[in-house]
Amino acid sequence: MAVLACAVIRPFGLPEAAVAVPAAGIVLATGAIPLDHARDEAELLGPVVGFLAAVLVLAKLCDDEGLFHACGAWLARTSKGRPKRLLTATFFLASVITAVLSLDATVVLLTPVVFATVARLGARPKPHVYACAHLSNTASLLLPVSNLTNLLAFAASGLSFTRFALLMGPAWVVAIAAEYVVFRLFFAADLEGETLDPADGEPVELPVFALVTVACTLAGFVLASLLGLEPAWAAFAGALVLAVRALLRGHTTPLAVVRAAQIPFLAFVLALGIVVRAVVDNGLSDTLGDVVPDSTTLPALLGIAALAALLANLINNLPAVLVLLPLAAASGPGPVLAVLLGVNIGPNLTYAGSLATLLWRRIVHQHDHEVGLGEFTRLGVISVPATLIPAVVALWASLAVFGV
Repeated sequence: MAVLACAVIRPFGLPEAAVAVPAAGIVLATGAIPLDHARDEAELLGPVVGFLAAVLVLAKLCDDEGLFHACGAWLARTSKGRPKRLLTATFFLASVITAVLSLDATVVLLTPVVFATVARLGARPKPHVYACAHLSNTASLLLPVSNLTNLLAFAASGLSFTRFALLMGPAWVVAIAAEYVVFRLFFAADLEGETLDPADGEPVELPVFALVTVACTLAGFVLASLLGLEPAWAAFAGALVLAVRALLRGHTTPLAVVRAAQIPFLAFVLALGIVVRAVVDNGLSDTLGDVVPDSTTLPALLGIAALAALLANLINNLPAVLVLLPLAAASGPGPVLAVLLGVNIGPNLTYAGSLATLLWRRIVHQHDHEVGLGEFTRLGVISVPATLIPAVVALWASLAVFGV
């Protein structure tokens, strides 16, 4: 609880690792977790942490290349002065960026671009900025590389990269569509009228090199899966290409590249995994083992997803997925993917549900925009069940049609 509270509150501006790393040392020193279990957890999380570092660097270098500036220009031009069109464009862009460059890119890099775009157009920011928060979670269902939780589930599922995407694709589409309907209804008043500046004539300059590198990195993910390699290697290759180019052109420095990897946050992820493993070893696994369904029927998948969503909002989605995956994996890939639906969609209910939402709130406050807890929660109460239930049904249909 201390580790999670520090991650949520960040007292005195301390990084998330400030409590997590000492806590991991405490559970090791007191024997709450055997050294071999801690080593197993580190070996499990090592490739995940490596991938996270590479994709954070990749996203930051794409931003330096002008990719997200181009996204803002595209948003302004596509909206044609209509807030509803702007919301549609924001949904599309946030969904693609989240799926391809991970939810961190949507929260850290796209959210400020959306703020700048709506300010320039004179639109009301709330629907579009909230869309970045919700889609950083919901739209991260598609690929194993879209979310840290996905990488963990991908490793536990035994599926190939393409098989994972095939099974999760229908749920991804259905979940985003459900979110869109909820947003159109919930923010109907904010989406009326037209904006001040339609920005019809602004050209969109695409950073071709960055786009080609991202496309090659995606192809690398598929190839790495076929060869039995970790996706971190493909992410590292993409980041290396952009880093070398930026360094040679003098657009960045080695220190800036290292900072983009957010090493304190990586230490937090690793330490949190060890602390959660200690909690699992000391009784939580037995408790949850009695309530986790062990079949792939639709009611069972709904129950698993609901439990995962609840647990994500109680203890954050990263600990929740670490706790539930070993239990779900015993019944095959279907329950593992149901857990993923719960821990990715469920965090839209509360601020503490995912680290991405916490980071989004911090960025929103930096732009002098208030996020009301009541409004955020009301939106979540409507959107989470409206999104999660049809997404689980879509997953169940995918498992029935494509098998595992």
